[in-house]
Amino acid sequence: MAVKSKPVVTLATPSDTELVITSVLDAPRRLVFEATTRPEHVKRWWGLRRMTMTTCEIDLRPGGAWRYVVRDQQTGREDAFSGVYREIQPAERMVYTEGWEAMPGHDYVVTATYEEKEGKTTIVSRLQYRSKEDRDGHLQSGMETGMRETYDRLGEHLATMS
Repeated sequence: MAVKSKPVVTLATPSDTELVITSVLDAPRRLVFEATTRPEHVKRWWGLRRMTMTTCEIDLRPGGAWRYVVRDQQTGREDAFSGVYREIQPAERMVYTEGWEAMPGHDYVVTATYEEKEGKTTIVSRLQYRSKEDRDGHLQSGMETGMRETYDRLGEHLATMS
């Protein structure tokens, strides 16, 4: 199966404390869910191209934790991101927390839904922040550029899966 198109990614801010990321991927949702929840796949696409994922831990169950550590190949800097799964309905919906470990206390809750139509999967990720300042800080951090590159990499990885 080859990916026929690049992921289409849009951002919206429906309220002062929310960010909604919608991505349309050219693959069935069973594959998309597998690519987004299994360490052997996640470490091949998550983050910027100049990053190497050194840690990818996923305990995919309610109450289970996840943790990713990436190293910038240019600077050597490491960043860690982690959270806890609250709800998992395989290939349909996940609710989990996410935070950058360098700024504890600013994690947010992600509700991600997976919908398939005509062989394409739409992931809608609704990020609920503790405050407008947290949401705005995340947006101003350059996250959009990194997110778009990460989704492009996910699309490329999906093309390699069967």
